[in-house]
Amino acid sequence: MIGHPVSHSLSPAVHNAAFRALGLDWVFVALDVPPGAGAGTVSVTGLVGLAGLSVTMPHKEAAATAVHRLSSTAVALAAVNTVVRRGEELVGENTDGAGFLDALRADEGFDPAGRRCLVVGAGGAARAVIRALGGAGAAEVVVVNRSRERAEVAAALAGPGGRVGVAAEAGEADLVVNATPLGMGGDRSLPVDPVHLGPGQLVVDLVYLPAITPLIDAARARGAAGVNGLGMLVHQAAHAFRLWTGEDPPLEVMSAAALGELARRT
Repeated sequence: MIGHPVSHSLSPAVHNAAFRALGLDWVFVALDVPPGAGAGTVSVTGLVGLAGLSVTMPHKEAAATAVHRLSSTAVALAAVNTVVRRGEELVGENTDGAGFLDALRADEGFDPAGRRCLVVGAGGAARAVIRALGGAGAAEVVVVNRSRERAEVAAALAGPGGRVGVAAEAGEADLVVNATPLGMGGDRSLPVDPVHLGPGQLVVDLVYLPAITPLIDAARARGAAGVNGLGMLVHQAAHAFRLWTGEDPPLEVMSAAALGELARRT
């Protein structure tokens, strides 16, 4: 995995547990690659014999320019979170959206089809979520962001149901997603006012450190269901695992490793 920083990542624990469970002689390591060096690092993946890469901030957009071919999802998002070596060719994929949907459906029993959704943020993770929700048939995907221009670009990824809105519209949403860093690392900022949250809503904070973010705490206090981004992390990793190895990922093992590592750090 390449990113900056990477010391906080749970991905090595998740993938290495999966490799061990299936008896694969593979290893997953995290490399701190400074900003500006992402594209160059991706381009030498095949030369040093790596089967692939996981790509995290701030290199997802750079990675999209350094591979030989992009999946349709990676093209739409102009961002790559998974690089797969196919012979001499590097293929750029993006598993974030698929992982998010899997976490909603499998872990929370929530189907976004026909539902009203609100997403705070317009960065790489937000765009993946917005596109995935639109593709899953959400009735509406409202995008909230400080920059209206970026919000409009992101909302367009959801298709006809995507539009720019304001945080106060969270009260009308079935699903509220925080796809910003707010709430991470001791930050007590809230992406939406809790007064707009309540019973019958699912609130997903893509932040998973701390495990219970200020938003999750506030949502639960108001009677809404609140979950962090650990499920998305595990499920997007499962998609990457299948792309790299061709094997079905051991989801229970991966989830247990993520929970164990998270507990160790908190």
